[in-house]
Amino acid sequence: MSSNPQYLSGNEIRNIFLDFFAQRKHQILPSASLVPEDPTVLLTIAGMLPFKPIFLGQRTPEFKRATTSQKCIRTNDIENVGRTKRHHTFFEMLGNFSFGDYFKEQAIAWGWEISTQVFGFSPQNLVVSVFEDDDEAFGIWRDQIGVPIARIKRLGEDDNFWVSGPTGPCGPCSEIYYDFHPERGDENIDLEDDSRFIEFYNLVFMQYNRDASGNLTPLQNKNIDTGMGLERMAQILQKVPNNYETDLIFPIIQTAAQIAGVDYHKSDEKTKVSLKVIGDHIRSVVHMIADEIRASNVGRGYVLRRLIRRVVRHGRLIGISGEFTTQVAETAIALSESAYPNVRQREAAIKAELQREESNFLITLDRGEKLLEEIIQEVKQQRNTQISGESAFSLYDTYGFPLELTQEVAEENHLTVDEAGFDAEMQKQVERAKAAHETIDLTVQGSLDKLAEHIQATEFLGYTQPTTTAKIEAILVEGVSQEEAGAGTQVQIVLDKTPFYAESGGQIGDRGYISGDGILVRVEDMKKESDFFIHFGRIERGTLRVGEHVTAQIDPACRRRAQANHTATHLLQAALKKIVDDSISQAGSLVSFDRLRFDFNCPRALTAEEVQQVEEQVNTWIAEAHAAKVEVLPLAEAKARGAVAMFGEKYGEEVRVIDFPSVSMELCGGTHVSNTAEIGVFKIISEAGVASGVRRIEAVSGPAILDYLNLRDKVVKDLSDRFKVKPEELPDRITSLQSELRNSQKELETLKVQLAIAKSDSLLQTAQTVGDSKIIVAQLEDVDPESLKTAAERLLQKIGNGAVVLGSVPEAGKVSIVAAFSQEVNKKGLQAGKFVGAIAKICGGGGGGRPNLAQAGGRDASKLPEALEQAESELKSALG
Repeated sequence: MSSNPQYLSGNEIRNIFLDFFAQRKHQILPSASLVPEDPTVLLTIAGMLPFKPIFLGQRTPEFKRATTSQKCIRTNDIENVGRTKRHHTFFEMLGNFSFGDYFKEQAIAWGWEISTQVFGFSPQNLVVSVFEDDDEAFGIWRDQIGVPIARIKRLGEDDNFWVSGPTGPCGPCSEIYYDFHPERGDENIDLEDDSRFIEFYNLVFMQYNRDASGNLTPLQNKNIDTGMGLERMAQILQKVPNNYETDLIFPIIQTAAQIAGVDYHKSDEKTKVSLKVIGDHIRSVVHMIADEIRASNVGRGYVLRRLIRRVVRHGRLIGISGEFTTQVAETAIALSESAYPNVRQREAAIKAELQREESNFLITLDRGEKLLEEIIQEVKQQRNTQISGESAFSLYDTYGFPLELTQEVAEENHLTVDEAGFDAEMQKQVERAKAAHETIDLTVQGSLDKLAEHIQATEFLGYTQPTTTAKIEAILVEGVSQEEAGAGTQVQIVLDKTPFYAESGGQIGDRGYISGDGILVRVEDMKKESDFFIHFGRIERGTLRVGEHVTAQIDPACRRRAQANHTATHLLQAALKKIVDDSISQAGSLVSFDRLRFDFNCPRALTAEEVQQVEEQVNTWIAEAHAAKVEVLPLAEAKARGAVAMFGEKYGEEVRVIDFPSVSMELCGGTHVSNTAEIGVFKIISEAGVASGVRRIEAVSGPAILDYLNLRDKVVKDLSDRFKVKPEELPDRITSLQSELRNSQKELETLKVQLAIAKSDSLLQTAQTVGDSKIIVAQLEDVDPESLKTAAERLLQKIGNGAVVLGSVPEAGKVSIVAAFSQEVNKKGLQAGKFVGAIAKICGGGGGGRPNLAQAGGRDASKLPEALEQAESELKSALG
């Protein structure tokens, strides 16, 4: 192991990393949400994901350099969690990024510097890998860093070449590994041996663009994307056998162990695995709910629900019988809140979601586990090795026991599950449900509560009727079935028939009212579960009762807006196919009352001319007043006619076709205008990339155009008044102001340096002679880090042989310290990087740099005098 001077906590490692790159002009950015902007990814799975649009050239960066600690979730190898030393569903990736600024040489130098000089790893403990054809990186490691050739390993494309997809930006990687056993020598090094090596730092050199033929061409702007695993660094620096026993996770494990009445270190391997799963998963759960993900049966909500259920079940395996997840969550929140304050801010929501999910699942477990135990015993008695698909489906259908949970328990008993048989039973159930409509397993807002009543599927009348009389079939309050509900209550209502369109195919649900004798409910949203339409709303007055007859009426103004935007979306797709590329296909959409959004597959950005042509084409079709032709046809016939399918929709044997002859024909269940002229006008607001090969157009149409124009007009008038110019003169005025600002900033930087030099010159008379050297240790007020560095270098140049340590508080909550040492001081064993890093810890920070010049930072300004006093004392002791 290295000669690291002291224990570093996970929080300290994170802060040191961020401060190190902040001192090197990287902008510290907060972690992005676990819910990514990229629609092709379910969760944030890598530290670089938030910057993907920049790397793909879809967005201009605000900063040339950035550094982050990004929370990530991956569940692709969830079965390995707790069983290996370092598999996790939740992890933090520390990263430094360059957007067309520095490249290989600087990234490698800083990677080595932070590893050896800041975190104190001995070079003898480090091995690096490079892409097999990357001679440039190999040469930098060998010639500039000085890594022995035997400890530089060339690896193939699978290991050391990053790609964003089949086409687009890509490039070679270089990784730094920690060697726990350097005494085994440099012969036959196998980096796959995780008992000896752990990769802790990956440097990606984005330098090529790959075309459809696989050809690589150099990028004009080369980028750097790095990732250092926080949990892995903690394992190495804290000298523990695995990631789970670091201070990032082990306190959670201890909390779970105390609840279970077990001692982790004295437990058998099976108990340890369960405790590790709880420790890992609860971190994922806490951060997912903090980022406003709710448990459900689809998408991110399903991932969350699955993780919570695994926590509960592993709690049962170690002897916890009651509810416990909120207790371990409290520990996870306490560990994370300093870096991620939103976990404490969302504490109530986190605990409420956990309590609700755990309570429901415990009931499921009690019933399902007993039946599963009987099934397993029966299978073993028959000397079989597989649980039938029928039995697995019975557990799922009757008790809500998830298939993956059945598979986990089966694996623990050395059995398998017939997954194909399970899928066949599921399909039979779907077909039975279509035919019968006798019962409903209704999920509302993620709840698993079931309606007790046997009710018929909702009849939708909304294509032709804006209002109807209907019978209340069910009332739910927070997902729980009720016989009645009074004024002020938020409810979910199921009617036997409705004119309200439920959210589907990208179109949001209708708004409106449900009224009756003394009753008024404001309907704010509509959802559809299976064949049941759920009216989300608030009871304004009266008492709502199951069985009563009411009048359901949509808001016609909202419906007209949605219809205009939905038809405009169809026309937009047709225009894109006609003007840009006939192969364009939909990748997602949103149709709301005030705007529309259309995502489509396209390998490049649209030109400004193309965007204008698309907009003009849509408006031409609107002006031509094409009448809609709506038919219900067999799916095969609709496809034969050339109807385009909507993204994400599932179709039965018969489909609804929306046809504007000679313009657009699509399969669609949404509501539309009867004639394109009803749209009025169409305006594209923006066109941008949202993922590799996916573009997005946002637009407005119909009545929403007036809202858009009013807002734009208000903004233009406001700017004109502020700048005291005419609207048409605004661009020139803003350009002039930007130029003035840049010049002012340059002047300010120059003045800052001059002021720092002026202040520092007065310190020459305070220089103390210690031995044959001179030292200056002082605090300069309100000097930024770069100017402080210039001042220290200037002072050292003037005193010659000696050491200069300067500190400043450039802004509230930020401390900057610089150390400049002469070669003579270096020869006496003092290195500026290590020296200033240790001193900065007194101020709650860290840092490092070269032996002759280094910078560090901190957060506690009140400790700066103490830190400088310590620096002076150590210099006198070492040089005297």
